Amino acid sequence: MNHRLVFSAFFLFLCLAATALPARAEEQRIAPPASRQRVEVAFVLDTTGSMSSLIDGAKKKIWSIANAIVDQNPDAELYFGLVGYRDLGDDYVTKKFPLTTDLQGIYASLLAFQANGGGDTPESVNEALDVAVRQLGWSDKGQEADRTRRILFLVGDAPPHMDYKQDRKYPEVIREARAKGIVVNTVQAGDMQSTKKVWREMARLGHGDYHAIPQDGGLVVIVATPFDERIRKLQIELNKTVIPYGSRMEQHRVKEKARMYEAAPAPATAEMSSYVNKSGKGGKVITGGGDLVDAVNTGKAKLGDLPTEELPPAMQKMSPAERERYLASQSAEREKLSRELGDLVLKRDGYVREQSAREPAKADSFDRAVKDTLKRQVTGGG
Repeated sequence: MNHRLVFSAFFLFLCLAATALPARAEEQRIAPPASRQRVEVAFVLDTTGSMSSLIDGAKKKIWSIANAIVDQNPDAELYFGLVGYRDLGDDYVTKKFPLTTDLQGIYASLLAFQANGGGDTPESVNEALDVAVRQLGWSDKGQEADRTRRILFLVGDAPPHMDYKQDRKYPEVIREARAKGIVVNTVQAGDMQSTKKVWREMARLGHGDYHAIPQDGGLVVIVATPFDERIRKLQIELNKTVIPYGSRMEQHRVKEKARMYEAAPAPATAEMSSYVNKSGKGGKVITGGGDLVDAVNTGKAKLGDLPTEELPPAMQKMSPAERERYLASQSAEREKLSRELGDLVLKRDGYVREQSAREPAKADSFDRAVKDTLKRQVTGGG
């Protein structure tokens, strides 16, 4: 398989969504039911030029990492956040994407990152950690403490600038992280000794794990299966049952996600469908919120209460009875397609498990390091 083609297709697939508006607040950050575990995971990622290969690997494996959490606890309510960082004088110092259940949106943000900048050894690690701890919207430590896990991964290859007077230094930042119940893990790319010393200390202070991986992130493999192409086609048909609603910009965001899904290669869409199927997100459609079918079926919205201007143009021309019939037909079609997709995803996941057992991932790869840590910390907490 041509991995460069996969990277390019992934990037084209969702890069535009990185600038899209977030989902409606009530759909984006819904508190999980009392019986569900809440897992909050944030990646603080060095996006300077030396990290190019590892970032490409992270783009490929974010869905399988999410699947690893759901496999560990099928009822988990999963929140992801992201901070990309470089250094003073680069195009940006930090870019943040707060914790959200809209994993498609976070993935789009990750895909939009292109490694660039850097050049000197230290980077703005302290500022990136500070942003991650204070500005991503972590839940309160006292909130359902026994069912909430807060896990942060710092991924980079260069030590922090300790000479920037405006920065809070990492010992202080990590103390605040621990006070908030956040476990701080570090993943070092490459073998720079000055980084190794600091990364080990950060993990110790953060009650987390330290991992050393190759500069390129190690071997990252996506398993292609005989079911991928059919899953892709079914997911595209499912996405056609989406009825975008809300403001014009919100409807545009939902449409873009559904359209760009069609550009992704089959193995990638199969990974996404596996996560969506197992986590039960949005009736198995790829939207991250803003879908009227899901909103009505779950009681988040009532069709008769919505202003006409918040409906898609085609529905604005319909009578109230016609709107109800159209909504019902889309819901019924989704239910039929979802059943077939669910069966195929189960077969696909079984095939992947079998192939992975024959050729396990390298112990020092990015995805293995993250998955192993998450499996232990999601179960045991921090």
